[in-house]
Amino acid sequence: MKLLSLREELKGNAYPGRGIVLGRSDNGNSAVIAYFIMGRSENSRNRIFVADGSGIRTQAFDESKVTDPSLIIYAPVRVFQNETIVTNGDQTDTIYEGLSQGKGFAEALTSRTFEPDRPNYTPRISGLMHTETDYMRMELSILKSDNGNPEALIRGHFEYLHPMPGEGRFLHTYRCDGDPLPSFEGEPKLVEIEGSIDIFTELIWESLNPDNRVSLFVRYIDLKTNASETRIINRHEGREE
Repeated sequence: MKLLSLREELKGNAYPGRGIVLGRSDNGNSAVIAYFIMGRSENSRNRIFVADGSGIRTQAFDESKVTDPSLIIYAPVRVFQNETIVTNGDQTDTIYEGLSQGKGFAEALTSRTFEPDRPNYTPRISGLMHTETDYMRMELSILKSDNGNPEALIRGHFEYLHPMPGEGRFLHTYRCDGDPLPSFEGEPKLVEIEGSIDIFTELIWESLNPDNRVSLFVRYIDLKTNASETRIINRHEGREE
């Protein structure tokens, strides 16, 4: 698989929707997690990321403008022991509860399907980053309709052992903008992971379409110490560290 520029992938797509990147820093020292959300409607854009313990949650920026919180308010990132979960919906909680019951990532998601937002039927995308001393393992999942048919479900599960330094996998909800929005197709893309957490955060944020970008979360986890650094950018509020 060809190694792609994440910068070019984002700049060339005005609306990938929600996106997850899991990978390893170019110096090999850190596991890398990134999650971004975009929005076309006022309801979707009326969100920010806020820290919530070791994870994050979405929150309405202006409560008076909320029209439907069901698919936009959730915890995108939670941590269970040495597993970091990142998703585009409340399946974060489903995975967390499954892990706490001894289930695997894919098994925990068997009770879930794509979002019920007709006619888009937005895919549910999920990632799991497992870290230990000098070791990391990544899993990605997509639950989507079969070519827009709400009666048919496709489950895609991908597992990556020992990712190479400077490489990551990128999974997003929509192939491109459209009406209805076309779901992502194929295997998660192999993309470059470049630089420190600040460089990589800036790369993603500046590459996202400025009209549609809403929030970005980036975390680097040191594979020696398990210490982590986090960056959050919200279009409504700026940056948090």
